Amino acid sequence: MNRWLRKQLRPKLIWLTLLLLVWLLCSAEAIAASLSDRLAQFPNWTDKPPVQAAIDDLIYPDWMVGTWQMTSTLVDLVAPLAPEIVSPGFESNRQFLGQPIVCQVRFVRQSPRSRSRFVPSVVRPMANIIADRAFNGLNLAKAYLGETAVKAVYVDPDNPNRQVTTLSGDRQLVSTVSQRATERPRSDRFITSEIFQQIFRGSPRPYLNEVETTTAYTQLPTEAGAIAADQVTAIYLSPQDPDYFKAIDRPIALYRYRLEFHPVSQ
Repeated sequence: MNRWLRKQLRPKLIWLTLLLLVWLLCSAEAIAASLSDRLAQFPNWTDKPPVQAAIDDLIYPDWMVGTWQMTSTLVDLVAPLAPEIVSPGFESNRQFLGQPIVCQVRFVRQSPRSRSRFVPSVVRPMANIIADRAFNGLNLAKAYLGETAVKAVYVDPDNPNRQVTTLSGDRQLVSTVSQRATERPRSDRFITSEIFQQIFRGSPRPYLNEVETTTAYTQLPTEAGAIAADQVTAIYLSPQDPDYFKAIDRPIALYRYRLEFHPVSQ
């Protein structure tokens, strides 16, 4: 490259380097703040959250470990693309509006991968807090659908992000977490967003969709051990749906819940 060409390109290269540096320095903060902003913008959601591929399980803060009595109350539901596109079951879900659903859930300590006695305790990995997905999924499904409607909930031992719910009538729901993001704005507040790929089996034509669950958990200082949460579940069409290109990344249904957690004495 001759001297004249290098002289012409140098300012452009410097600006490009600065822009990349600004993007790298700002992107982490933008993503970290986006989940809080997303909840504040409900129901004006026009796209999906900034998430990354889900690897391993979702890690929760230490103050969520234990067994809880959870009360879930649907406080709002919106069909942003109605009447052109409405999610199946949207209208029937209105019956749950303002109705508290109570069940037990628990968050447990994940066993560290290294348990060798030759590894000093000071360098062994700490036990992460994870959701007991099978326990929680079974209890929540029974609370909403009834004791006899749900037969079992199975979590793939090789993939904690894949869950199979077996329903009565030879029906099955397969949910796989594909993407995830987390945010920890304060020590007493934890926000997470997970995107699931869902397949409903048991009918002549399996139904596929995509579900986002974004939840902000807050540890309450006024009541020992209690936790409150603001949760939004968004339903998206899968690329296999005939109406997919009418919606693309816009949700076709939004459900907002108020969650309350109270510790269960062991």
